[in-house]
Amino acid sequence: MVDIRLDAQWIDYAIIALYFVFVLGVGWYAKRGVSNSIEFFLSGRSLPAWVTGLAFISANLGAVEIMGMSATGAELGMPTMNYFWVGAIPAMLFLGVVMMPFYYGSKVRSVPEFMRMRFGTGAHLVNSISFAVAQLLIAGVNLSLLATIVNRLLGWPMWVGLVLAAAFVLFYITVGGLSAAIYNEVLQFFVIVAALLPLTLIGLHRVGGWGGMKERVAGDGMLGSEQLHTWPGTALSGFDSPILSVVGIVFGLGFVLSFGYWTTNFVEVQRAMASKSITAARMTPILGAFPKMLIPFIVIVPGMIAAVMVNELTEFKQLDSAGDSAAAAGTGVTYNDALLLLMRDVLPNGLLGVAIAGLLAAFMAGMAANISAFNTVVSYDLYQQYVKKDAPDDHYIKVGRIATAAACVIAIFTALIAGQFSNLMDYLQTLFGFFNAPLFATFILGMFWKRMTATAGWTGLVAGTLSAVVLWGSSTFFHVFTLPGQGLAFMSAATAFVVDIVVSVVVTQFTAPKPVHELKGLVYSETPKADLVDPEEAAMPFWRRPLPMAGIGLVLVVALNVIFA
Repeated sequence: MVDIRLDAQWIDYAIIALYFVFVLGVGWYAKRGVSNSIEFFLSGRSLPAWVTGLAFISANLGAVEIMGMSATGAELGMPTMNYFWVGAIPAMLFLGVVMMPFYYGSKVRSVPEFMRMRFGTGAHLVNSISFAVAQLLIAGVNLSLLATIVNRLLGWPMWVGLVLAAAFVLFYITVGGLSAAIYNEVLQFFVIVAALLPLTLIGLHRVGGWGGMKERVAGDGMLGSEQLHTWPGTALSGFDSPILSVVGIVFGLGFVLSFGYWTTNFVEVQRAMASKSITAARMTPILGAFPKMLIPFIVIVPGMIAAVMVNELTEFKQLDSAGDSAAAAGTGVTYNDALLLLMRDVLPNGLLGVAIAGLLAAFMAGMAANISAFNTVVSYDLYQQYVKKDAPDDHYIKVGRIATAAACVIAIFTALIAGQFSNLMDYLQTLFGFFNAPLFATFILGMFWKRMTATAGWTGLVAGTLSAVVLWGSSTFFHVFTLPGQGLAFMSAATAFVVDIVVSVVVTQFTAPKPVHELKGLVYSETPKADLVDPEEAAMPFWRRPLPMAGIGLVLVVALNVIFA
């Protein structure tokens, strides 16, 4: 094992300690605003759009974005940008323009609750259970990486990092609820940027600037100059054909996985639901899209720099590209170490403390987002709906706190599962293909096709999820076919989406739909347009209105795709 431990000094430990003091202080301060279950689980629907917008991004700026994306950047280069510019921004804008009016306007407390109103208890139960399981698995990813950082940078045992991180998240969510999570996520966003921006700038300086990095990356490994272009991204998609690669990225990542994640994942939607108005809720993902466009430059680029600058990672990549997995494993590093190795080699004391605090902030933000969404779904969608319907309000707060404690303990064990994957993007994209892709198919079909029935809702979900699991298993365990890169995740997600749609359409033909009058606020054609917008929105300046800002965001992301193609 390569030694990545850094020579942290008192100033670094002081910065880290100060950060944790702020985290606990925010949690304790937020406690004052918790007097009922809506305030605990949804911040009383009282937060402004800029707060929920930053929390929306920070909640996702966890293990996947920081370590997973830097790892994939080190491995593949700029094609990784597609996860942001194709696999996030369009779906975020769609969420703000089209779907948030239904979520917020219907006053549901969670995404699974929307499923219950549209499709009944069958689809609701399937969605609630699958979502709860997914959040425990993904929380384990954040916790695993946080413990790894503490172990490899500071030398503390893995179990110490796991327990301490879980304890901090448990404290501030149990005490302050969603408000504590959201305000900490805003704090964590700025800490993360303060950590990664200097790392990127110093790293670029060390390799001779942007031009120097491009020159060194062009001569790096078997991919060479392919790493400097986002398209066609054959190494990312796993398809040798440029045409199939583009289709796979656009449909598999840009449509199925992306829309499935951003438009139906309650972890993200919960932040928008905490907004103070329907306009603020719609603006939440749209405002979040603007910083989201720039995050690749402080996450992916450092991974690319590490791959050409850090000797151990350069050696690993050469052996890995040549297919010599045994020799690559013998180097003692993986792509997941890219950011840590770069920190070790370029950051002076002081900035090192900021960087460590930033990484800890990222993983805690991701885990807190998973846990806060988990406790809401367990309390409202499972416990209240199926166990005890008419308990006093404070009873559900207690259940939520118990669910929080249980989730933090379980996440310690799911962290051990995540630790088995050398590139966490493989793990996360697989989970999203299983859970989010079929859910998006059911949502989008049910939202625009009023004939779709409740039976079709849950059977489509089950069939879509099972088809993705079977396809993934047939490749992973039985080697019926092999796709490198993210090709298997893209294909599993696409299969889940198509199977869900087909099964839903077929089952609908043989089952009875809900009465039309029950679909108001749930189906587009049956909902008056006046119910989907704030009547005061038209008088607002353009930077506060969803449609103009979404249009600007779309133009900018298209421009980025063209510039770096």
